[in-house]
Amino acid sequence: MTATAEEDATLAKAAHENFPVAPRFLPRAWRGDLMAVYGFARLVDDIGDGDLPPGGADAARLGLAPGRADDRLLMLDALEADLRRVFASAHGGAPPRHPLLRELIPTVRRAGLTPGPFLALIEANRVDQRVRRYATHADLLGYCELSANPVGRLVLGITGTSTPERVRRSDAVCTALQLIEHLQDVAEDLARDRIYLPAEAMRRFHVTEADLAAPTANASVRTLVAHMTDRARRLLDEGAPMMTGVSGRLRLLLAGFVGGGRAAAQAIADAGYDVLAGPPRASKGGLLYAAATTLRRGT
Repeated sequence: MTATAEEDATLAKAAHENFPVAPRFLPRAWRGDLMAVYGFARLVDDIGDGDLPPGGADAARLGLAPGRADDRLLMLDALEADLRRVFASAHGGAPPRHPLLRELIPTVRRAGLTPGPFLALIEANRVDQRVRRYATHADLLGYCELSANPVGRLVLGITGTSTPERVRRSDAVCTALQLIEHLQDVAEDLARDRIYLPAEAMRRFHVTEADLAAPTANASVRTLVAHMTDRARRLLDEGAPMMTGVSGRLRLLLAGFVGGGRAAAQAIADAGYDVLAGPPRASKGGLLYAAATTLRRGT
């Protein structure tokens, strides 16, 4: 694959998210900025999950030998160094090496973004290399603080609508979206020796790791998934008022985030909470209906 083709393949993953990444109704500048942030976030996750294209091209772009591409912690360190070049370049420093990070430069400058949210996403993937299980729901929420909430904060920064209250609401929505994704991907995560279901909840509902490895979910697993889905839905409800005081196309975007989460949660429910037979995904119609309903209600 050429560099352009690899970048396109990374960005194409946006179509498979539970929420609209950069819909066409947004202003072109916003779409470009949102896709630049998505490209960075997707690259971080692909490094952390070991899902980079073969051949080591991304390692070479980050200044490493191609054969080091499988050293995830080393790759994340190199990515952090390249991220710091994004911000240093504004003061005459050398530009970043990776094409997806070079795409961030105009976004960071235009929106006045700071390194914090980007660094948190990298740290979340470092956590993934050493933490395979979560003891409590609070522990899992702490992980979501790194892995999900920074994305919402970056969206608010790009659109110039960040306020303390809106950030709080956005954090609730982003955490909910992350929890729902974890539920959809239980089998895939287990194949990577990761479980994002709190051990305390597994004990409460009498779910074992062997149960999660089954081809279909038994009654205990379904009850646990229903419980976790309900928690995510409550977070979506808590976060939905972030649309208050927002109008126009940004309101449509925020309704898409909340509606996307609600549609994904409903898809899990429609599957009878059996997330092991295959990841339940919302249809395009289901997503549009949920977004429209959220927009109409305003919450």
